[in-house]
Amino acid sequence: MNIIVLVKQVPDIERVKFDVETGRIDRSSAPAEINPFDLNAIEAAVQIKEKMGGFITALSMGPMQAVSSLRDAIARGVDDAILLEDRRFAGADTLATSHTLAAAVRKIGSYDIVLCGEKTVDGDTGQVGAEVAELLEIPHVYYASRIVNVSEKSITVVSETEDASYTLESSYPVLISVTRDVNKPRLPTLKSKMKAMKSEVKIWRAEDLAGFLELDKAGYAGSPTWVQKVVVQKEKTRQGRVYRNVEDGLGELIRLLESKGLI
Repeated sequence: MNIIVLVKQVPDIERVKFDVETGRIDRSSAPAEINPFDLNAIEAAVQIKEKMGGFITALSMGPMQAVSSLRDAIARGVDDAILLEDRRFAGADTLATSHTLAAAVRKIGSYDIVLCGEKTVDGDTGQVGAEVAELLEIPHVYYASRIVNVSEKSITVVSETEDASYTLESSYPVLISVTRDVNKPRLPTLKSKMKAMKSEVKIWRAEDLAGFLELDKAGYAGSPTWVQKVVVQKEKTRQGRVYRNVEDGLGELIRLLESKGLI
């Protein structure tokens, strides 16, 4: 069973700062990490490998600093890691990103399952997985909250949407986008971290994807959309009162609700 996991390095969303004046994310303000949703994809891949055997490749696109996240993926059970790093890939929107990732998947060659997280915490679009699958012309299942069964010929998952829950079976190859409910990612051990530090992360440039990628579909040049501005909503000033006596507080609350026509 050959599995490819799409991984993205993102800033720690709990600590990253936004520049309200420029409308940009200050990525230097917080440490980088694996996109939390991708951790579930990695864990799903490892669990499938434990059952079926096989080989897991983590694939990412980004700057050289993303090597640290790919080494983290290796520490979590991935066998091989590839970083797509080239200035010609920079400034990509989801479509250009998908073209580049799909080209790399085609170069890797033999694969049964492509796994990815539901979305990334920095972009929050949830588009890349489906776009990659469409470019590869393979089936894709989104919002997989449970992997029911994996066999030599097919995989069965539960897909949760706002409207319903579906049990879906697909033959290979297939792309599956998982939610945070699909599993609980295990933590890497000290031994696996030490091993990962010594592991090679392959770096693929634009030339390495020759024959698989049209450069006018990559990076900024291949992006039909772009982020013009990020707007951070300012929190409104709130007023409050503290009542030491419960009855006084309840009485005031009732009067306030009555004045607003809420009761």
